[in-house]
Amino acid sequence: MSSLFYNYQDQIVSTIALLIIIFIIRKIIVLTVKKIGKKSGTTEARAALIGRYVTVLLVSIAILIETFILGAEARDVTLVFSSVFAVIGIALFAIWSILSNITSGIIMFFSFPYKVGDKIKIHDKDDSIIGIIEDIRAFQIHLRDENGNLVTYPNNLILQKAVTLLQKDALDDTSIL
Repeated sequence: MSSLFYNYQDQIVSTIALLIIIFIIRKIIVLTVKKIGKKSGTTEARAALIGRYVTVLLVSIAILIETFILGAEARDVTLVFSSVFAVIGIALFAIWSILSNITSGIIMFFSFPYKVGDKIKIHDKDDSIIGIIEDIRAFQIHLRDENGNLVTYPNNLILQKAVTLLQKDALDDTSIL
C-alpha cells in the first residue's frame, strides 16, 4: 500500500489540491451569487439553482483537469471530448428550447429588473398579459392575472418582449385591459 502511494504521490497530491481549489472557488461563487440574489431581491431558491449550475460547471472542469493529472494525452482527451460533444450537440439541438429557457433564467437572475410581487404587463403583438409575478423559475415565470389564474410565461420569450412595470393599483383598473 505504501508503494502505491509512493508511486502515485504526485498525482494524489495534485488531485487533493485540485479538489480543495475547486471547493474554494465554488464556495466563493455560491456566496457571491447569494449576495447578488439578496441585493436584487430574488428568492433563495433561484440563488440555489444558479449555485447548482455553477457546481456542475466546476465539476466538469475538474474532471477535465483530472484527466491531465492522471496522465492522459491531449490527443486522447480531444478525441473523447469531440465524440461526447458531437452526441451532446445533437441532443442539445433537439432540446434547444429548454436550454434557451434555462439560459434566460440565468440571465434574468443577474439582470431582470422585476422581482416577485411586482405587477407587470407583457406586451405581445396579439395580446398583452397583465399579472403579479409570483415566482421566477428556471424555465418560466409565474404570473397571477386579475382573475386569479396562474399564467406561466417562458423565460426566453419574456426577454424578447417589452415589459412594463405597473403601478400598485393598475391590476384593478379595468381600463388597462
